[in-house]
Amino acid sequence: MQWLELLSDYTFQNVVIGASLLGLISGPLGCFAVLRRQSLLGDAISHAALPGICLSFIITGSRDIGGIMIGSLATGSLAALIMLLLTRKSRLKTDAGLGVCLSLFFAVGIVLLTYIQGTSNAAQGGLEAFLFGQAAATLRSDLWVMGGVTLVTLSLLAAFWKQAKLVTFDAEYARTLGMPATAIEATLTAMVALAVVVGLQMVGVILMAAMIVAPAAAARQWSRHLGTMLAIAAGVGIVSGVSGATISTLSRGLATGPLIVLTATAIVLLSLALAPGRGLLWGIMKHYLQKAELQKRQLLYTLYKHPARPASRRLSLSARLTLALLKRQGYLTRSQGEADWGLTTTGQAKARQVVATFEEVAP
Repeated sequence: MQWLELLSDYTFQNVVIGASLLGLISGPLGCFAVLRRQSLLGDAISHAALPGICLSFIITGSRDIGGIMIGSLATGSLAALIMLLLTRKSRLKTDAGLGVCLSLFFAVGIVLLTYIQGTSNAAQGGLEAFLFGQAAATLRSDLWVMGGVTLVTLSLLAAFWKQAKLVTFDAEYARTLGMPATAIEATLTAMVALAVVVGLQMVGVILMAAMIVAPAAAARQWSRHLGTMLAIAAGVGIVSGVSGATISTLSRGLATGPLIVLTATAIVLLSLALAPGRGLLWGIMKHYLQKAELQKRQLLYTLYKHPARPASRRLSLSARLTLALLKRQGYLTRSQGEADWGLTTTGQAKARQVVATFEEVAP
C-alpha cells in the first residue's frame, strides 16, 4: 500500500521522470566527453552555467525554468567555446583550458549571485538551490521542457552519429576526409552543455559533473563498442536517477541530488570491481590463474629434467597444492612409499611439451 501511495504521489512522479531524463541524456553524451579525454568538460560547463542562471533572473526577474535553461546554455556553451579557442590558439592543454574557464565563469556567477541577494526582489529566494539542485521543486511544466531538450539533443546525436564517432576516435583522419572536425567537436561540446542544462534542477551546478562522468565511466568497463557503451551509460544514468530519487523520498530529509550522485558512484565502483575482463577482481583472478599455470609448468619441467626430486613435504604449500592438481589431471603418480611424485605417461608427454616451450624461449 505504501508503494502504491508513493507511485501516485505527484512530487515523486515528477522527480523520478526528471531523474530519468537526466540519466538518459547525461549518460550517452558523457561517453563522448570521457572518450575525448575531456572528463572535466562537464564540470567546467556546469560551473559556467551559474552566471547564466543569475543573468536570466536579472533579466526576467523570475526563476522560470525556460529562462534559466536558456541562460545556462548560453554561458555554458560560451565557456566551452572559449576553452576550445584556448587549446587551439595557445599552448595551453585541455585540462588547463578547462580549469581557466571553470574558475573564471564560476567566480562571475558567485559575484552575480551575491549581487542578486543584495537586491530587494522577493523572487530571489531559493535561487541558490541551483548550486546543489532542488529536485522536489520540479513541476510538470519543467518536465516538458527537460523532455524537449533531451529529445532534440538525442535526435541531433543520432543524425550526426557517424561524424561524431569518427571525430571522437580520430579527429585528424576526419579532417583528411574533409569533415569539419572543429565544428563537430563544438557541436558535441554544446550538446554536453544541453545535458548540463537538463540536470540543473535535479542535481545542481556543483554535482552535475558527476552525472556526466560516472555513467560513462561505468559503461566503459562493460563494453568496448561505442553504441553498446552509450546504451549502458544511459541505463546507468536512469537507474542512478530513479534509485536516488526513491531513496530520497523514502528517507525524509535527504537531498535527492547527492543521493543520485552517490548511487551512480556506487555503480561505478561495482563496475570497476566486477566488469568481465576489466574488473579488478577479474584481474586478480587472472593473475593467480597465470601464476598457478606457471608453477604447474615449472613443476612438470623439474620432474622431467630431475627425476631425483625432493620429498613433497619439503615443498611449499602452493607447490603441494599444484602437485595435487596435477595428480587429479592424470599427469602425476606417487612413488617410493608415497613420499615423492612421478610422471605418468600422459605427464611425460605434457612435460616434453613444456620443456620444448621453455627451450624455445630460452636465450
